[in-house]
Amino acid sequence: MTRSGDLSGCCAGCKKCHALEEQTRAALQELGVQAEVEHVTDLKRIMAYGVLATPALVVDGQVKVAGRLPSVEEIKSWLQAEAAKEQK
Repeated sequence: MTRSGDLSGCCAGCKKCHALEEQTRAALQELGVQAEVEHVTDLKRIMAYGVLATPALVVDGQVKVAGRLPSVEEIKSWLQAEAAKEQK
């Protein structure tokens, strides 16, 4: 796996939101994946994803988690699943 799609962390800038970005970057590094990680703070963009609670992680336009901080292992599993879809 060398490249993933777009990743967005949706938040209002709280401590958990920053932790989500750090954990997402750690997951990418552990998998050896290079991807753009965008930190979205614009409320209209966050709501356009259907996110009502933050932090939230969006992978290739799909909300993977909202309202809680996932583990690095969870994030890695989502990234691996997306990579497998792309290979089909």
